[in-house]
Amino acid sequence: MDSIGKYGDSPFLYPVYGLGGLPESFSRLCAIHGGTYMLNAKVDGIEFAEGGEVHGVKIDGNLVKAPLVICDPSYVTDLKKTQVVAKVIRAICIMDHPIQNTKDAQSIQIILPQKQLKRNSDIYISMVSGAHNVCKAGLYLAIVSATVETANPQQEIQPAMDLLGKVLDVFITVSDIHQPVNDPAKENLFITSSYDATSHFESASQQILDMYEKIVGEKLEFNIEVTEDDY
Repeated sequence: MDSIGKYGDSPFLYPVYGLGGLPESFSRLCAIHGGTYMLNAKVDGIEFAEGGEVHGVKIDGNLVKAPLVICDPSYVTDLKKTQVVAKVIRAICIMDHPIQNTKDAQSIQIILPQKQLKRNSDIYISMVSGAHNVCKAGLYLAIVSATVETANPQQEIQPAMDLLGKVLDVFITVSDIHQPVNDPAKENLFITSSYDATSHFESASQQILDMYEKIVGEKLEFNIEVTEDDY
């Protein structure tokens, strides 16, 4: 509610300098609560005790002990604790113009419904610009993403690419979507799923809530009334 009307008409916010601002914010909040944020630290692997539970994380040849570990699938691909359930295609497009018929919006999200495209899933377009300091003034950065459903992923996202118009350059990747198959209760190793094709972070946010409940044992309560003791 506090963000409505603060930056334009939309209540949705996008961090200046890109999504890297999110871990930066986390590191500051983490430090306030006594946490340590290690920068430029190469993770060599996750160490397990004889009983199969997590012992710690090996970083630059040193073992950092931990009672539990939370990570994404890229840290455990060699441990066979995830399985590939789908693929996602992403096209990062650099443009010198906003998307047509959007009233020259400097940032916008477009969702192409699956029924309209005769698909099983939606196609997403997320566009930001120099207004967010993710590129120089006058340039626009659009990301098209979709769950792969055929043997020709690039053709699948063509309807979204057509909406963008002429692009200066495009970078296309097709990535696996992993889901954990380990036993976190036994191993104290909590693995997230890979990012899916969605651009609004709804599934990622729900995954955070689910992960919190698995680790803590209760749901995260947002509707906590502030008392005088909290000031």
